[in-house]
Order: sequence, then structure tokens, then C-alpha cells
Amino acid sequence: MNAAVQTIALTIGGMQISSRFTMAVHVMVAIDVYSSDHKVTSTFLAKSVNANPVIIRRLIQQLKNDDLITVTRGAGGAVLARDPQDITLLDIFDAVEAVDDAGLFNFHDNPGRSEPVGRHIHDVLDVRLDRVHAAMERELQSMTVADLAQHMRTFM
Repeated sequence: MNAAVQTIALTIGGMQISSRFTMAVHVMVAIDVYSSDHKVTSTFLAKSVNANPVIIRRLIQQLKNDDLITVTRGAGGAVLARDPQDITLLDIFDAVEAVDDAGLFNFHDNPGRSEPVGRHIHDVLDVRLDRVHAAMERELQSMTVADLAQHMRTFM
């Protein structure tokens, strides 16, 4: 495991990235793996993810809004909107996770100002957390749905 991935793995435990991301990756891989042979519906995906179909439909809508999938009602089901080699995990992350201007990490709102650590914690920590965020984005950018689907097919 390279240093960036180790940093991410150690840091993610304390972050609040929701399960939407991993569920959306699951959905995208399932669509890639199954869509050539099966109608991939929200019900089908909900069974694969083991989640409520309403949650899956919301994820599907977010993925559709970012042009990662297309959905044809009735006989069509969901398919990838682009070649799976051209869809990165960062694309999926950006579609389903809301990272605002404050960044990936939620920082406590009002650190104390009466002593040096409280006054300067942002000066010390912000640049480092920005580097972790950038490393995570680089890693996610380097992984594609095609990579994951190819690996998944080794289990089938």
C-alpha cells in the first residue's frame, strides 16, 4: 500500500464520509457487470446492495444527474452512460457526496481563542488536511468502474 493510500486509510476512520459513496460504487459496478445480461432495476440493485429500494432510487437519481448512468423506464433499466474505463471513483464520489467549501473534514466551529493551540489550530491543521483530501482525490481519480468490475468478475 503506497503512502497516500495508507494516509487515507488511517484518516478515513475519523471522517464522516457517508455510506452513499460505497453504495453508489456498488451500484455502478453491478450495472457494469449485469447490464449486458439482465435488466438492472432499482429493485435488483437494492437486493444486491441489501438496501431499501427508495435509497437506491435516490442514488440512481444522483448518478443520473451527473450523467454517469442512464435509466430507461420499463424494459430498459439502468446502464452506464459512458465507457466504464472513463468513470472514476472520484466521479462517483462527486456525484453522491456533498463536500462544501469547508472541505472534506468537518472542523469544530469555534476553537478557543484564549490560548495558542486554539488560536492557531487552523494554521497548523488545515494545510495538512487539504493534502489528505487531495491525496484521496488522486487515488479515487486513478480507479475506474472498469477496474473494479474486472476484479469483480474474477469472483463470478
